[in-house]
Order: sequence, then structure tokens, then C-alpha cells
Amino acid sequence: MGIFDFFKKQTPYEAAKEYYADLGVNTETAMERLSKIALSLHCWQGDDVGGFEGQGGGAGGGCLATGGYPGKARTPQELRSDLEKVYSMLPSKHRLALHASYLESGGKKIERNEVRPEHFANWVAWAKQQGIGLDFNQTFFSHPKAESGFTLANYDEGIRNFWIEHAIACRKIGEYMGKELGKTCITNLWIPDGYKDIPIDRKKSREMLKDSLDKIFALKIDKKYHLDSVESKLFGIGAESCTIGSHEFYLGYALKRGTLLTLDTGHYHPTEVVSDKISSVLAFLDELMLHVSRPVRWDSDHVVILSDELEDLAKEIVRGDYLNRVHIGLDFFDASINRVAAWVIGARCMIKALLIALLEPTDMLRKFEITGDNTSRLAMLEELKTMPFGTVWDEYCRRMNVPVGDAWLKEVKAYEATVTSKRR
Repeated sequence: MGIFDFFKKQTPYEAAKEYYADLGVNTETAMERLSKIALSLHCWQGDDVGGFEGQGGGAGGGCLATGGYPGKARTPQELRSDLEKVYSMLPSKHRLALHASYLESGGKKIERNEVRPEHFANWVAWAKQQGIGLDFNQTFFSHPKAESGFTLANYDEGIRNFWIEHAIACRKIGEYMGKELGKTCITNLWIPDGYKDIPIDRKKSREMLKDSLDKIFALKIDKKYHLDSVESKLFGIGAESCTIGSHEFYLGYALKRGTLLTLDTGHYHPTEVVSDKISSVLAFLDELMLHVSRPVRWDSDHVVILSDELEDLAKEIVRGDYLNRVHIGLDFFDASINRVAAWVIGARCMIKALLIALLEPTDMLRKFEITGDNTSRLAMLEELKTMPFGTVWDEYCRRMNVPVGDAWLKEVKAYEATVTSKRR
């Protein structure tokens, strides 16, 4: 029976449900599993990585948000308002990732090594109200002591110690968030350290970084409340020739010290794909963190779209039964389009990719592969591309009481007209 025969007899969703069932896939089970997956949205999409320290604003240290679309959030209150609008258009509950630079100090200048849990009390109270968990990130950029391009691997011991103190303070904030919310907080460490031109002594720089990390992680924190993750990068602006925290460095460190490893989809060579790395890393590490972005020729952090690689990323997680071992965070910042829309587009695409993966007849495909029937494997993979996934997605959104189809865009436009367009 073809798909059109199903649709003649039933509602679109009932037809799609039966069509998937014919392949051994239960759409109800897929939606139930999807509802339990919480993405970690990134706060920095809403204000172009500016933060609220009052140190001049704007990203640096290899982070760059391009474009001048009006209406970015100027205060924590505006950012939370925008996030609430975003969450209202996403099915299920999702987390929020904060950077240390998004503290609230009542107008008082707080140095990075002096950040404390109380500076994030409003964010925790808001998260409780929303019923969501928080993740955290140290902020090693957009600061005078990071202007040289070196932080934890800086030859200046005073600067190095300053950033060690900052990282330790952030871990305590992450612990506070985890305890207050009853949801484990992941604190992620990424530094911009690297050389624009060819260095002489990579060894010394990496030894300093390793020593700094050992000092940072010396304080033991209950993993029930807090997990640490380290994030690598291929290269960055001003660090084109050598990145101290390379993939090999952090993979080795995570394995030896028991931290999580963060794989950012924009932090690799354009011909590398993170979907291929997941099973390799999880053969040795218990858990990992993903930062999902869309690189265009380099780590450009474009808004995530439903691309082949995004689908492959989701499929690798589902096929490997890694849903409880992979933490999915988003990491993009586009200032050329409506920022609320950028969040919604990226998050909904990530959720769609996970649904596509959950609707795949993996057991059937695996059997083809094991028996060497590569013809059937390829044929079915191509046939699956035209399955009525969209019908199941619409049903999922309806059940979750969020906009179906492009209805969310009208809500964003209305919010822009009444809220963000008034910001000057």
C-alpha cells in the first residue's frame, strides 16, 4: 500500500502513524522519547555575545557576531523576556546556558575572578519559575586580561592565575545552580589561546595549560550537582597557526582527568564531521557535550538549519543509544536577522533532526548492514527521506501546545512589533 492510499482513508497523522508502523516504527514512542530530550539554549544569541558587565560590550577573542539587526536585548530583563518568547514556541522543556559575563551586579563593577553565585541569583530564580535547568560557561574573552590572546596558557603568571581564579569561581557558580535547581549543571571551559603565526614552543604553552587546568579542577564537586567539560577548537581569529587547546589535547585531558569533552560542530576542518566523532569519544568517555552550530567555511556560528550533517548528528546519537550520555547545547549568534527568530529556527531544527532519527527503522537498517545487504541499506535510506516526518512533527507540536508549521513566525513578528522594535 502506498502513502497516498493511507491518506485517503485517515487523517494525515493517522496515515503517517500507520505508514511508519509498516516499517516497524512506533510514532507515539518516538514522540514520547523526544519529549524527554532537553536542549541547552545559549543566552548569547539574544545580545550578540555582549553580556552585562559594562566593560564595553561586544564579543572578542575569536567570537564575532555580524550584522546590525535592531532590537537586541540590552538588559537581563529584556533577555529573559526574549527567551520566554522563544521557549513558548518550542515543544517540551529546554535548558539555558549562561556565560559568566551575563552576571547581574546592580551596576557594580565585578572582576571576572570575583564572580559569585549571588550575581546569578536572578537567573536561578527565573529558571525555577520556568521549570528549567541551567548550564554555565567561563568567559575567557572580551576582557583586558585576554587582549594578548592568551589566558590559561599565558606566560605572565599573574594573568594566568587571574583566569584560574575565574574558572574556579565559575565552577562554584555551576555547583550553586545545580543545587538550587535540582538539575545537574554542566560548566564548560573554552579558551581562545593560540598563535597567529608559527610558534617555537607549543610544548611549553600546553604544559602551562595543563597545569592551569589541574589547579582549576583540584576542587572536587559532587557530580550530582555539577559536571565539568572542556572544549577544543581547530583555529580562531588571531590563532590561525596554533590553538593550544586542540582536540587532541582536550581529548587526552578529559580521558585522564574524567571531565566531559565538548565537541563544537564549528571547531573542526570543513571536511570533518562531528557525527563521526561521537562513537569514538564515547567508546572511552562516559558522557560528552555538543555545541551545535553551522560553520560556513570556518567557525562562523550561523543559525542551525535542518542540514544533512544535523540529521546525521542526531541519528548517530539515537542509533548509538547515547541519548543519556550526550548533552546537546546550541551555539550560534547571528545579528543579521531577528534574534528571537534565529533561536527558534535553530532549536526547532535540532528537535526536528532528533525526531527524524527517532522515526528511523534502525533495526532494519542495521540488519541490512550486518548481512552485507548494502543495496537495501542505501535504497531504504533514500526512501526514508520522503517519509511523512513533517506530519508527525506537526502532531507533536499540536500536542505540546506550540505553534504548528510557520505559525511561530507570526508570533515573532508580533513580538517584534510590540517589544523588540521599541528598543533603541
